[in-house]
Amino acid sequence: MSDKVKADSVERPVNFIRNIINDDLANHKHQSITTRFPPEPNGYLHIGHAKSICLNFGLALDYQGKCNLRFDDTNPAKENLEYVESIKRDVAWLGFEWEGEPRYSSNYFDQFYAYAVELINKGLAYVCFLNAEETREYRGSLTEPGKDSPYRDTSPAENLALFEKMRAGGFKEGECVLRAKIDMASSFMCMRDPTLYRVRFEHHHQTGDKWCIYPMYDFAHCISDAIEGITHSLCTLEFQDNRRLYDWVLDNLDDFNKPDRPHQYEFSRLNLEYTVMSKRKLHQLVDDKLVEGWDDPRMPTISGMRRRGYTPAAMRDFAERIGISKVDSMTGMNILEAAVRDDLNVVAPRTMGVIDPVRVIIENYADSAPETIQAPMHPQNEAMGKREIFFGRELYIDRADFAEVAPDNKFQRLALDKEVRLRNAYIIKALRADKDADGNITTIYCTYDPETLGKNPADGRKVKGVIHFVEATKAVSAEFRIYDRLFTVPNPGKADDFESVLNPDSLVVKHGFVEPGLADAPVEVAYQFEREGYFCRDNKADSLVFNRTVALRETWNS
Repeated sequence: MSDKVKADSVERPVNFIRNIINDDLANHKHQSITTRFPPEPNGYLHIGHAKSICLNFGLALDYQGKCNLRFDDTNPAKENLEYVESIKRDVAWLGFEWEGEPRYSSNYFDQFYAYAVELINKGLAYVCFLNAEETREYRGSLTEPGKDSPYRDTSPAENLALFEKMRAGGFKEGECVLRAKIDMASSFMCMRDPTLYRVRFEHHHQTGDKWCIYPMYDFAHCISDAIEGITHSLCTLEFQDNRRLYDWVLDNLDDFNKPDRPHQYEFSRLNLEYTVMSKRKLHQLVDDKLVEGWDDPRMPTISGMRRRGYTPAAMRDFAERIGISKVDSMTGMNILEAAVRDDLNVVAPRTMGVIDPVRVIIENYADSAPETIQAPMHPQNEAMGKREIFFGRELYIDRADFAEVAPDNKFQRLALDKEVRLRNAYIIKALRADKDADGNITTIYCTYDPETLGKNPADGRKVKGVIHFVEATKAVSAEFRIYDRLFTVPNPGKADDFESVLNPDSLVVKHGFVEPGLADAPVEVAYQFEREGYFCRDNKADSLVFNRTVALRETWNS
């Protein structure tokens, strides 16, 4: 779990939600603010949810208010405790604390039922027996008004008896629903007598088998907000039309028709390039085994990004960078990766790993034992201390760092009869190389200059480049998982078949070596493998596996 986020004095960028809150507090509409994060426990949270988490919890911190964690658990057919626990972990990992115990919409099922009865008694709700096809026909279209259900004028007394029968299990699933009586000619489809309750014979992870009718989200959500004293109910733009139903429900319930009742405000959802945010499509990726699971490091889930080595601070910074608006747009993956790099550049210890190794023999190194060298953990942060690296007769360097003949004068790596400096160690010169039957380099023979340890490359010796290495006898074998974009197009959700644009090279596995100090590297802690990128130890693998968090610089045109 990450360190908890604390309130600070940093001035936040102004946005329309902050302006609303500022006005409400100034006008004494509310004495303080209470927000909520209300996920459905039917999947793992993704980075779009992280934006909402940072917004709701961040506002509560900045305004010294409260933020509830409330599970919108009104559809037991798609929910389970695995998702509940994963959501708690993700919110806590991001550094936020919810007010009191986690809440559940199911905590209020008895109250929802009572409020439904109130609407029935007021003649504002009725039990409807139209089947699904008939309901679609009666609803009308965007250009044509709907038609009244033949059950719309049933008396309140009869509707109450029917609703009680629904609760008692007297009707089959799909046989009837409870609908609000609003306006079948409304220009807003959500106001054409929407469903408030439906029959579901499903075991609920919180209430067991007590209920066989469950409220719809639009009915439960606004009442849950009102019960909890939420002042500003923040949701994404797809719920903009539904705000009318949110208001209608609260306006017509005696307990909540008050000036300080909750109000809903909408902001743009996060759309991130080269990934999908639809929970249905994420489920499909998992169910079709196109990824390892919800926490696959290629997934946009918080757990996947955590496994990849993203930090809570980087995620919060990303949310701050993209801001809050009412305009939907596509956010570049480069913005997210820049936030990750900027954070890791400061906090990540340095080390060396050779991902595609080739052997190097230092022919003039006479000692039988390797030499110990002190290297900084971070070049700009002496407080992080030093680490031990080793230099000896046999080393590994990256295959891409050697060419028999330098391709041009800009080549700043090792070539025959050329010199390079080994990071934190000596200058070496390549003399010759062995090859296998296929022409692949197997061993490079070099000499080293024992007078160049710790010298600045510009201090009397002109060498064009610095490369990383690992001493062979102390090296620790490791697997490297090189992750890239999950899809080949910026907006895979627009594809007719989004699976057809999966990136076949989104995961490349390499086997190489790391410094011995990484043998017991903690999971989820990112290191900068010098010249290779940022990596963290995988949190699920039994062996030593490092996931690439992000490259050292942007490599995609995104």
